[in-house]
Formats: sequence, C-alpha cells, structure tokens
Amino acid sequence: MTEQVTFLGSDRRFRVFTAVKYLTFLLLSFNIYLFLDEELTAMEYTFTGGVALGQIIQVFSTTIDTAAWVVLLLLFELETSVLDDARIRGAVKYALHGTRLLCSAAIVYAFTGYYADALSLHQVTALATSDACSLLGQGFSVMVDHDDYLPLAADNCASFGPELYRLTGLDIVTDAGHLHAVQLLGWTDVINAGAWILVVAVLEVEVRLQLRGHLSDRIMYGSRYIKFVLYFTLFAAAAYWGVAGDFLDFWDAALWLFAFIFIEMNVFEWQQTSPGSSEPG
Repeated sequence: MTEQVTFLGSDRRFRVFTAVKYLTFLLLSFNIYLFLDEELTAMEYTFTGGVALGQIIQVFSTTIDTAAWVVLLLLFELETSVLDDARIRGAVKYALHGTRLLCSAAIVYAFTGYYADALSLHQVTALATSDACSLLGQGFSVMVDHDDYLPLAADNCASFGPELYRLTGLDIVTDAGHLHAVQLLGWTDVINAGAWILVVAVLEVEVRLQLRGHLSDRIMYGSRYIKFVLYFTLFAAAAYWGVAGDFLDFWDAALWLFAFIFIEMNVFEWQQTSPGSSEPG
C-alpha cells in the first residue's frame, strides 16, 4: 500500500476522505440496479417480441457499462491505493490485467450499444395523422423521454404535437419535440461514453509507465491537458442531463466525476511516493 495521503493532513481527515470515497463507490454500485430496473422497464415497450443475442448490448448498454466501470474503478483503487507496488507481480499482476481487459472490452462493447441506440432514434417514420388521440385502441405507446415510455391513453394523447413519428419496427409514437430531445440525449450518451474510454486510456498509460519507471514530467504535463479537455466534456454532459431533467443520468455522471477525483488523487500521491517516480517538475 502507498503511504498515507500526506496532502490530506491529519489521520482524521484521511479517515473522512476514505469514508467518503468508499461511500461514493457504494452509491455507484447501487446505480447498477437502478439502470437495470430502468432498462428492464423500457424493454417492455421496445422489445416486446423478445431480445436477440445481438440486441442485448443495445437493451442493457447502460447496465453493462456501469457494472464494468465499477469493477474497473475498484481495480484502479487496488493498484493505486491499496496494494503495495511490490505485490503487483506474478499471479496478482495477471489477475488485475486480465480483469481490466475484460472490463475494458465490456466498456467498448457498451459504447457500440449506445451508438446503435442513438442511430435507432433516427429511424422513424412520419405519420399521416396529426392527432395522437386518433391512434387510441391500436396498441401504441408513447416515448416521453430517453428509455421512458407510457401506454398511449386518453389522458396523455392530447399532450403530443401535430407532427407525429413512429419508431421504425416498434409500436411507439412521439412528436417532433420529444423526438429531438431524446435524440440529443442519445448522442450525449455516446459522447459521454467515448470521453470516459479516453480518460481511462490516459490513466492506464500513466499507471503502466509509472510501474516501469518511465513516467516523465513531460508526459504528465501533456496528459494533464488531455484530461482537462476530457473532463470538461464529461462535466458538460452531466450539466446537459441536469438541464434536460434526466436525473438518474445526471446523478450517475456526477458520482463518476466525484469518484475519479479520488482516483486522480490516488494516482498523484502514488506518483510522488513510488520509487520509480521522477523528480517533481
């Protein structure tokens, strides 16, 4: 294990820091259940005929993505804060790297699911009717938000505008306003997922170079600017979810940003205390 986080000061502050960190990790783990519940509910409207093997990632992209990220987060915590550098050898090293490889594959796989979902939101057909209430009794549902659907009923049909669309291959209709908003949310998922993949790629490079004693001040300086752009993108995505009223995605994004503050602090302290670290620039 690396030395105690000296920049936190007293042991009491360090214990508070650790408690808040692991509470954040616990809340992120609970989000796996929340996303699974949301996607199972949405599946009742979107995949009523069953889910093919190739569609699983599109249906459960957020759940798979979140679960893989939680495991990856714990691996970073082990490697940068819990385990002594000397112990990351042999079987332990291969176990960490193998698990990380599986999680990374799941995250990239989930990214393809986000992309497929975003594209599907553009596969729509304009309806001849301009009155959603005229579709009552035909088994239609309405899309009111991303992964949020309701049965078309007398108490909600009048709330949809005159320009109606049907999602191709599905008994789901919506108006132009809702469709545009959901399409933007879909692409926000894609951008957010892509930015996180790049963040972990930069961190992975730092960790690997640090273990080999090759992490120079010049590399650290360059990666700092890259991560600034990536974290700004992630903050922007979280802010957009908040403004759009998508509370679960906003809450999850805020937690992840908070969690990676701890990871960045771990990496910083590890770099300062590791025997292979370079002199501070």
